[in-house]
Amino acid sequence: MRMRVKLAGAALAAGLLVVACGPAEDAPAPTPVGGAAGDERAAAQILRVGNGAEPQTLDPHRAEGVPESNILRDLFEGLVGEAPDGSLVPGAAESWTISDDGLLYTFRIRADARWSNGAPVTARDFEFGLRRAVNPATLSVYSSVLFPIVNAEAIVDGELPPEQLGVRAVDARTLEIRLNSPTPYLLGLLTHSTTYPVYAPNLDEHGQRFARPGKLVSNGAYQLSEWVVQSHVRLARNPNYWDDAGTEIDEVWYYAIENPDAELKRYRAGELDITDGLPYNQLKWVRENLADELVIAPWFGSYYFGFNLSKPPFENAKDLRTALAMAIDRDILTRSVTGAGEIAAYGWVPPAAGYTGQQPAWAAWGQAERNAEARRLYAQAGYSAENPLRVEVLYNTNENHKRISVAIASMWKEQLGVETSLVNQEWKVFLDTKNRKEDTQVFRAGWIGDYDDAYSFAQLMHSKNAQNDSAYLSAVYDELLDQSARELDAEQRIALLEEAERVLLEDLPIIPIYFYVSKHLVKPWVGGWTQNVMDRHPKKDFHILSH
Repeated sequence: MRMRVKLAGAALAAGLLVVACGPAEDAPAPTPVGGAAGDERAAAQILRVGNGAEPQTLDPHRAEGVPESNILRDLFEGLVGEAPDGSLVPGAAESWTISDDGLLYTFRIRADARWSNGAPVTARDFEFGLRRAVNPATLSVYSSVLFPIVNAEAIVDGELPPEQLGVRAVDARTLEIRLNSPTPYLLGLLTHSTTYPVYAPNLDEHGQRFARPGKLVSNGAYQLSEWVVQSHVRLARNPNYWDDAGTEIDEVWYYAIENPDAELKRYRAGELDITDGLPYNQLKWVRENLADELVIAPWFGSYYFGFNLSKPPFENAKDLRTALAMAIDRDILTRSVTGAGEIAAYGWVPPAAGYTGQQPAWAAWGQAERNAEARRLYAQAGYSAENPLRVEVLYNTNENHKRISVAIASMWKEQLGVETSLVNQEWKVFLDTKNRKEDTQVFRAGWIGDYDDAYSFAQLMHSKNAQNDSAYLSAVYDELLDQSARELDAEQRIALLEEAERVLLEDLPIIPIYFYVSKHLVKPWVGGWTQNVMDRHPKKDFHILSH
């Protein structure tokens, strides 16, 4: 190995000597990105993006993770769209009106909206899609987000048929949505995949296999061309999309790369234009060597660990849960393990418009004081050096999640004597295990807001939410959320949500760890990147510069 290094060094020196001795005009000038004008487009408009885990599904009404959502935003378009900066803009609906009482939204579908097969997109497609999303047979884990719509909750509970949902196609281009009470975040919610239309003939022909290459009919800027499991999903431009003339990227390749170290290597090798994230242990090197390509910004999300409250040892064990939460030094985690500017979190809801995040009283203590109280509560719960808690922590396969889990297990061991076993699972298996609940004790999780409102986080812990993987059940919490959904006064609505968060943090069905920041590397030839707090980047807004 030493000889190879010396030879490489000698070859490099010789190369430098040749360059130094040769005429200056022999050295090719570097090609400027974007050409002389700075905005010259590349001949091939192909974008290659790291996307974390293998997608669970591309059925918009059954998807639940960020990897799926990234792809679905390119394949489908909701009634409402998002501008590059995250602001709401017309999507498949060119306009809408809201009644004076805030209970009736009327949407006008674009006359030139088309499915990828050329068929017109109609109000009936959205009516069909929304009814399918709340139909219990669809098995959507997101159906509860539609509870503001008249009869949605009763339909999800199996008490009414989907046809009685408060959604009506008045004619081919007019859709009405009736609400139980004013819902200020509804337009933001309508950007979510649960509200996307589905082409009924497509589903009739292919059944549950409709969301596959060669079968899927979509209404977004792209259509599904290829899906190679554990490798990539390839999207091709949809020539029937209403704004195809304003779309430049011809192909989008989404690569399933769960290992952030491997993703960084592929980015450096020129195989990726954008990374999904970054390995924590390489951030210092990236800052020193790729600073101009590094994009870090606030992200509307919470990283946390959940307890399974449906069985021992955490069922009816608030002292034990609190002890484990207090023994975690979040400052060490965010400073020494993650290190990208994440905000240590003791509350559940990240910074949101018009909302004051809540914290338990012990969040203001020093870590030494928290550790002492954690030991007292741990002993009070019946555990000791002679009788340690033995617990299994589940996380989805990812080196960053592993590093955090190892660090937390070490803190629990040092402060309390807890014996922790770490188990990792591939993304799809991990989601299934969490959803089934009986096979978990503690699990790693993250929640990214679906719309910029505190309720996007609060509703996750409602007892009727299918994604309440902690099996948290609090009549007080549920009632506060239900009251907030009915409350007409904006300030009182926020007050109810803040009280709900205080109840949640007293019960501690979860351990908040930090509030996210998004971390990407973006090649200098990627045009159109605009950072936003939701970290959503539809590829129809991008282009590739010459380089």
